[in-house]
Amino acid sequence: MHLVATPIGNLGDLSPRALTTLRDADLVVCEDTRVTAKLLGLAGAGRRLERYDDHNAAEARPRILERLRAGDVVALASDAGTPLVSDPGYKLVRAAIDAGIEVFAVPGPSAALAALAVSGLPTDRFFVQGFLPASGGSRRRALADLGRVPATLVIFEAAPRLAATLESLLAALGPRPAAVTRELTKRFEEVRRGDLEQLARHYRTAGPPRGEIAIVVGPPPDEVAVDDRVVEERLQAALERLPVSAAAAEVAAATGVPRREAYRRALALKQS
Repeated sequence: MHLVATPIGNLGDLSPRALTTLRDADLVVCEDTRVTAKLLGLAGAGRRLERYDDHNAAEARPRILERLRAGDVVALASDAGTPLVSDPGYKLVRAAIDAGIEVFAVPGPSAALAALAVSGLPTDRFFVQGFLPASGGSRRRALADLGRVPATLVIFEAAPRLAATLESLLAALGPRPAAVTRELTKRFEEVRRGDLEQLARHYRTAGPPRGEIAIVVGPPPDEVAVDDRVVEERLQAALERLPVSAAAAEVAAATGVPRREAYRRALALKQS
């Protein structure tokens, strides 16, 4: 009995080991059975499929664990990236480990690593954010937190929200170098590089692209020369759309000004 996690992606990306695993598994668990069934059919690996996603994970997990305890081999597959990255797969893996079930990884395409590799940005240290919160205070806090991460950032995003997210990143982080990657390892693979300001402007004009998207943003500069006038201008702009604390956090992350100092200056501007 064991659980195997493997990405499917394109059929051409499947390693011989991954193909054998999918063909031999007693059950294949995946997020979208329609897509995965088509890929497995092309691979000649027609196995029983069960859906496992954010909506049914709590209900499906006990059934899957029961199969594993009975001695079955279960493959946890993803047709859009690596399992356990930005999906509920880790809860299944954790439950399997707690039950004494062996867990194996069969590596394959990884959106985060592929995007990082082609971005042209530093790869020695990176942070995979996954998807940002959709809106509100949690999104602002996440953006402010990202500004303090001393590493290249990898962020997943849906195409309709791409331009808005690039603009949010620009406001929070400043015009850092970045790359927008889509459909990596697939037929219509594309990479567009520039800084966040250029990329935000391009996608606001061109409209949303199609496919799976990963944004890669360069790390903060080692030394930040802070111009008081620039800080004040950024604070004034931020205060037009955010409360004082959120505006201060955003500008502190983008400029390197200490957060307490940014808050003091934002409060003074608000009261003037």
